[in-house]
Amino acid sequence: MSEKLSTQPYKGTRDFYPEDMRLRNWFFGVMREVLERSAFDEYNGPMLESLELYAAKSGDEIANKQTYNFVDRGDRHLAIRPEMTPTVARMVAARMGELTFPLKWFSIPNMYRYEATQRGRLREFWQLNVDIFGVDGYEADLECIQSAINIMRAYVADAFMFTVRINNRRFFNDVIAASAKTDEEGARKVSKVIDRKNKVPREAYEKDLLALGLNEEQIARIDALYGMSVKDATDICPESQGSQELRDLFEALEALDLARYCVFDFGIIRGLDYYTGTVFEVFDNAPENNRAMFGGGRYDNLVGLFVKNAKISGVGYGMGDVTLENFLVTHKLIPENLGSPVKALVARFEDVPYARYTAMAEALREAGVVSSVYLGNKKFGKQIDFAVKEGYTHILIMGGSEAERGVVRLKDLRTREELELSFEEALEKLKQ
Repeated sequence: MSEKLSTQPYKGTRDFYPEDMRLRNWFFGVMREVLERSAFDEYNGPMLESLELYAAKSGDEIANKQTYNFVDRGDRHLAIRPEMTPTVARMVAARMGELTFPLKWFSIPNMYRYEATQRGRLREFWQLNVDIFGVDGYEADLECIQSAINIMRAYVADAFMFTVRINNRRFFNDVIAASAKTDEEGARKVSKVIDRKNKVPREAYEKDLLALGLNEEQIARIDALYGMSVKDATDICPESQGSQELRDLFEALEALDLARYCVFDFGIIRGLDYYTGTVFEVFDNAPENNRAMFGGGRYDNLVGLFVKNAKISGVGYGMGDVTLENFLVTHKLIPENLGSPVKALVARFEDVPYARYTAMAEALREAGVVSSVYLGNKKFGKQIDFAVKEGYTHILIMGGSEAERGVVRLKDLRTREELELSFEEALEKLKQ
């Protein structure tokens, strides 16, 4: 091989250096804390799944155009997971008789999609997945949306920074069927056009609807829905099951003082074929980053793909790490100091046995203080430089003279204050 190998990661993937991992561990840690406090349990699944799993329920766009897939040595057609919902539905179906419902589960796996890279969208990404199984009513929809809002609030985001836009697929299909005089399959085709409404020119949007048999009057009736309140919109089809689900959901959001984060939006469809009821997307309101960050919805029929006549409803959402990080950066919500608030370096000198230093570091760790002995043999000034660059807050100094007197010097690298103390006193000060 004559050419040198590239130092760049594969297109659409990222290297995570320690400073990047501190950020990721922080925001994943916030997610876990919020969800575990609400009694959600963490799970995970395999990176590889049968391609058939996605072809059956994720739709052609994902299964055939966006998966990394291959045939293995056993002639099995596999895909690297592009999303998690089909996997969790399979897992629930596999242990239907053993699990206690309702289930409240979450996971934070990495996934891959072969698509054009752009701001907020990469080929490898991590995604929080939150799902509730076994609840047919709006209560599970409410709890999922509530958990999403609570996660955003845990990052100190407020109602000016983000909005949850909510619709209902059952309601949407009924309204389209009534307005466009079409059947369920026709409504599904219309939904695909409406899902792309904000991504194509108005002329293209109208042309696609006209091609499906709608006339200008019907298109105008659909357009009018975009500016309606949930009450006015649901009055159009009061007998629709989706209308009642929307009314119940918004009444509950109002009672919980969460309605200020939420709006009804007839244009929220969610492109995946398996959604059946409530659907929602969380939007960043910043003008420079105004876009959908994440979303989800109800998928009552997915478990039945694996078990005949299975009647287990599900609702959930996925929150991608790329768009979340963009949101946190845009709104300046990332704390200046991530990781441990105290991090101590034990300086090393040749006139003190190395075992003395390792014993000091171990005592600090046992007391809960993040610490390390300086590895190497450089002069003290270089050790100070190293500590500052690597984010240490304190340095413990014990040369030969300090060792003889049974003391250490504790230097605070943020304030430059230096104290001479016994090691036990220094340890207590760091613990505080």
